[in-house]
Amino acid sequence: MATDDMLAAAEIGYRKADELVKFRDRELRQRAKAIAAAPKVAAGLEAAVAPEAMMAAAGPLSIGTLVAEGDSWFDYPLNDVLRFLEDRHGYDVESAAHAGDSVEQMAYSNGQLEEFLRRIEKLLRRGVVPKAIVLSGGGNDLAGPEFAMLLNHAESSIAGLSDPILRGVIDERLRTAYVVILSSVTRACEVRVGRKLPIVVHGYDYPVPDGRGVGGVFGFLPGPWLEPGFRVKGFSHLDDRRAIIVVLIDRFNKMLAEVAARPGFEHVHHIDLRRTLTSANYKADWANELHPTAKGFEAVAKKFAAVIAGLP
Repeated sequence: MATDDMLAAAEIGYRKADELVKFRDRELRQRAKAIAAAPKVAAGLEAAVAPEAMMAAAGPLSIGTLVAEGDSWFDYPLNDVLRFLEDRHGYDVESAAHAGDSVEQMAYSNGQLEEFLRRIEKLLRRGVVPKAIVLSGGGNDLAGPEFAMLLNHAESSIAGLSDPILRGVIDERLRTAYVVILSSVTRACEVRVGRKLPIVVHGYDYPVPDGRGVGGVFGFLPGPWLEPGFRVKGFSHLDDRRAIIVVLIDRFNKMLAEVAARPGFEHVHHIDLRRTLTSANYKADWANELHPTAKGFEAVAKKFAAVIAGLP
């Protein structure tokens, strides 16, 4: 995309962050008034728990704190990347992630960004500066009801992914949304913390479009997200579908790597998760078409931890 377009996207991100910072400043002033008016005895309530009791209940101290925005890879029942970063790698995680959110929602709706600011403020009140920001998004923009639009019919002379549509979705729409998100988060950290914080992003591994959705007993069972589109467009063989998914995920990772390499984003780090979930029995690593199993999420978290450990 043109440099001017990306500069305009960055300006949108900065503006949105500035607007939300002003909103939060007003809310914090109200909070300060409430605290000032509260009975002074309230200030000692937290200290009423003995340090040894706190240690027994919560475990040892962490090796650092992460703040997260993202989708279901960061907000999934029982197992997700953030849980393993906490329980296997020793980080504390403050999360604004919400399953089902698209990158465009994260960029333009303000919901996760405001919650992100609130998490940063809570940490700073405790004297904690996050080691890094972790960000997950894009799967919900590509998968689901709209997925078929990316495909030319299997019987067509141009069968497979439509390059013009792919270019519009990934190289324009998602690239622009990512620049907005990264600019918003960067500005929010500069204002609240006083400097840029490292931001870690990822581009997923290769999902398997075999028609599996989320299992369960509650009636609301999301998915599948890929197989219906392939079926509508005449792709019946799993090997053909998987080959197309490889091209799609490669294209998405390429875009993210290019965004992270932009001037001004030197603090942004792209993790390449491709071929992380490579079990010969792919169902051991993939719980369904979009989400890893516990074993898979643990492998992904290990990659995150390795990158975060190497940050300055």
